[in-house]
Amino acid sequence: MKIYLTAIIKAKAEHQAEVLEVLRNMVKETQKEEACELYSLHQGIDDKNQFIFYEIWKNEEGLALHNQQPYIQAFGALVDEKLQEKPQICTTNIVSI
Repeated sequence: MKIYLTAIIKAKAEHQAEVLEVLRNMVKETQKEEACELYSLHQGIDDKNQFIFYEIWKNEEGLALHNQQPYIQAFGALVDEKLQEKPQICTTNIVSI
């Protein structure tokens, strides 16, 4: 069963550029993963410190493997110091297209 995931990340203003660089590297590396169907990064228009990932994974196992990757672990190391708060993660099902 596919996994649809949205993650909202809020960088501290003084760390915005550094966080963006890490997030862009995550996109580059994640798109190589076999279970990744979509991994897109968005930036807020009104709030440039807000980043949103929209992700589609082939299955739960692929997402679990993704979360163990070194580039995801590197992002996890930034959370306490560089972000305003912990990322908000929402997993969903499509109810209408």
